[in-house]
Amino acid sequence: MNENDIVDRINAVHRELGRKRIPAGEGATVLLRRRYDAAVEDVWDACTDPQRLRRWFLPVTGDLRLGGTYQLEGNARGEILHCEPPRLLRVTWVYGENTTAKDVGEVQVRLTPGEGGETILEVEHAAVVDPEFWDRYGPGATGVGWDGGLLGLHEHLRGHDFDESTWQHTPEAKRFNTLSSEAWGAAHAATGADPERVAAATRATTEFYAPADDDPQ
Repeated sequence: MNENDIVDRINAVHRELGRKRIPAGEGATVLLRRRYDAAVEDVWDACTDPQRLRRWFLPVTGDLRLGGTYQLEGNARGEILHCEPPRLLRVTWVYGENTTAKDVGEVQVRLTPGEGGETILEVEHAAVVDPEFWDRYGPGATGVGWDGGLLGLHEHLRGHDFDESTWQHTPEAKRFNTLSSEAWGAAHAATGADPERVAAATRATTEFYAPADDDPQ
């Protein structure tokens, strides 16, 4: 993947921030919207079939039905709250151990068929965020990871498996994550947030996802 490809992948995503009431409280939201050149049924299947999910996102286990639970390997877990094929999936999102009720976020995946046979995918992640954490990292702490997921889905729908654990150790991933962090900084600034705080949060997020001393082989 060259520089132009990376820039194109970043620019293909619309990013915005908002607020939303969820059971855990008043949550901050990050929203990503992207167009895929694939039928809505195919995109839905890629997002919900365990055998396909592991090829571009993460292995998933659990009681994968409405009201059941899921576990993404090494990542989040939760409950399946709403499933309306092939348009809407809503789940709780819990990351880490020793969690409380305020740690339970929600993720919605919404699919809309386009007029030309393409699919518009939206991912909305809502969570009650500790103010200190938000001031330090801003929306990129969550958004950069989802950008990587949407990139993996793009590659998968083009017929290429995407191993994120391998990808993250490449110079291309470092560049992608840097541009993603900057894009989330721009989305943050668009809300009217203080420019100095936005810049500081963007730097912290970039350092986390693309550390300066990282030397990919």
